[in-house]
Amino acid sequence: MEWLEALLLSKIAVFVLVLGRLGALVATAPLTKMVTLPVTVRALLAVTLTMLVMPLYANLSYTSPWNLLAFGGLLLNEVLIGLLLGLGMQVLFAGVHVAGQIVANLSGMSLAEVSSPTFDGGSSVFTEVFHYLTLALFVALGGHRMVMAALLDTFAWAPPGHAMLGNSFALVMVNILQQSFDLGIRASAPIMIALLLSTLLLGLISRTLPQINVLAVGFGLNSLLTIGAMLVSIGGVAWTFQEPIAGVLERLEEVVVPIEATPPTPLAENQ
Repeated sequence: MEWLEALLLSKIAVFVLVLGRLGALVATAPLTKMVTLPVTVRALLAVTLTMLVMPLYANLSYTSPWNLLAFGGLLLNEVLIGLLLGLGMQVLFAGVHVAGQIVANLSGMSLAEVSSPTFDGGSSVFTEVFHYLTLALFVALGGHRMVMAALLDTFAWAPPGHAMLGNSFALVMVNILQQSFDLGIRASAPIMIALLLSTLLLGLISRTLPQINVLAVGFGLNSLLTIGAMLVSIGGVAWTFQEPIAGVLERLEEVVVPIEATPPTPLAENQ
């Protein structure tokens, strides 16, 4: 009966490790992280995906699966890998928030904020519009499948229990953060230029016709100009954040490295 107990313990260990990597991704990915998605649905999705992936690695075994300290270290590595992919995409799409805040501040409409559960606080209307548009295009282009495929690819060279983050993960996250800020500036650039030209025009009018109340006229003009420029450039905003998805996922995949140079030993060879 000892061999049966060891077999069951090994299968459970593989299941928990796979669940740790997949569950961390499901909890932090751009689509499944939405607060409006019930926690039970996310948990069911993580368990279902684990049941589909786990049979591929059911023949793996571990030297001491009953050692909670050693097994906890392996589980921590799996969770960090899932968090890396999920949070990496979250950092990339954080540039949407930057673009929305820039547009709101320059247009003078930053006071029109709404309570956003997505950003866990208040955010401008432009941020909400850009966020949901980008998320809709992300789903339409199959971005959720790309993220899941990137995670499944990590299992190919770093099986569950034999994977860890490389030394370059901090540098990769910093580069993604820099790219996210750059994308936010690029996405809001058309509206920024339009508002800059509007400000220059109002300045010329105030110098030539000082009897006109520039503050009263400028607020309405900037509001109309902002909405018009947003309607014209909103498609470009969405595409700006969709282009680098594949490159970011490739960099995140390269961070995941195997602990051992040789693959883990199947259970049949240990007996």
